[in-house]
Amino acid sequence: MSNLMSRPEYEKWVDSTRDERMAWWREARFGMFIHYGLYSSVGRNEWYMTMENVPIPEYEKLADRFCPKPGAPREWAALAKKAGMKYMVMTTRHHEGFSLWDSKANPYNSVNYGPHRDIVREFVDACREFGLGIGFYSSLMDWHHPDGYACAYDDAARRRFLDYIEALNTELLTNYGKIDILWYDVPAPMQHAEGWDSVARNQRLRALQPGLIINDRSRLAEDFGTPEEHITASDRDWEACMTFNGISWGYVDEAQTAPYAYNAQGIIRMLNTCCRAGGNLLLNVGPRPDGSVPADAIEPLETVGRWLQENGEAVYGKTIRWRESGGGNGVTGATRKGNTVYLWNWIWPRGGEMGIGGYCTAPKRVYFVKDGTPIDFELKGHRIILKNLPKESPDAICNVGVIAMEFEGEPEYMFASYYPQLHDGLDITGGVRI
Repeated sequence: MSNLMSRPEYEKWVDSTRDERMAWWREARFGMFIHYGLYSSVGRNEWYMTMENVPIPEYEKLADRFCPKPGAPREWAALAKKAGMKYMVMTTRHHEGFSLWDSKANPYNSVNYGPHRDIVREFVDACREFGLGIGFYSSLMDWHHPDGYACAYDDAARRRFLDYIEALNTELLTNYGKIDILWYDVPAPMQHAEGWDSVARNQRLRALQPGLIINDRSRLAEDFGTPEEHITASDRDWEACMTFNGISWGYVDEAQTAPYAYNAQGIIRMLNTCCRAGGNLLLNVGPRPDGSVPADAIEPLETVGRWLQENGEAVYGKTIRWRESGGGNGVTGATRKGNTVYLWNWIWPRGGEMGIGGYCTAPKRVYFVKDGTPIDFELKGHRIILKNLPKESPDAICNVGVIAMEFEGEPEYMFASYYPQLHDGLDITGGVRI
């Protein structure tokens, strides 16, 4: 990309190269978001500076108090690995404008203040140690920069601010080896890609990292969508970014947030919702002021990791959107890869049998994902009956047992749960639906 393309040409190029660049991400399914910065020392919200109208000189005093303990990023990465996550995204510079690396473009950084360390370098090294994909969150909004708001109406300020934003991201994509994700946030105050010069800037940044994937928050669609605090499927690649406590991205005292924090089964439910609709889950952790992981995040994530060690076959890999939802039989949100359907069971049947309605063909084999133990079954009408099941759920970790049904070809299925008579040997594959 030595010569800059027009927007239509650039978007066509992004589309044509996306499959190759996104292949690893589409199989990863689960990542950790890290929100860490000066706001972590306050412990109220990452928007503390603007929500409480803190003057810049007063807020700057937090920079000398900011002191992540040695090895903090390694602690994050070790937990992400234990949790079964495949990649991480860290806030290299949040809206507060404080950079967590040795930035020449922004002297307001963690090498000149506070810990006098390059936290981004520590993060990158930790990700590589644990084999995790590396993502850099980079805010487009900046409350500290003098042109951060004036750029919306002053052409000279806009040019200075855009040069600053590009210089920051050029440093990040030049100084740390291969980077996998550029995760933009909040393109304010300008409202269009043209105002941000996103087409030209993103081309130049991609030239630094040919395999880079970019999210949709620079006023361009780019590679993937990012629903925030809700899991909403899209007709394109998407990643739901979710806070751990439903309250704040940055650190808040866990004694206050514990009632809202996800438990392991809640996280598995989110994974299920994302996987069955072809999306990823990026689950946020807001480290304490010293960079340590809050206690309310550790046990649930480690438990999810143990569950994924046994049941990850139903999560990782390129899943296909699958319309079966199940419900009353305890199976909610089946996922599918290729010709295999994975039944996620939340309420284990006590009678030794369980019926799965709507299937028009029998699988060639059925088995427990955790250990491959085969399950007896028969096709009766449009109902697969699983037989001789154990009295207890096969999953002793979270009581979420996963059963695989492997078909010879593409599974033939029609959702018919509202009309049980359609399972009684009638032809439900034809006819007109109005």
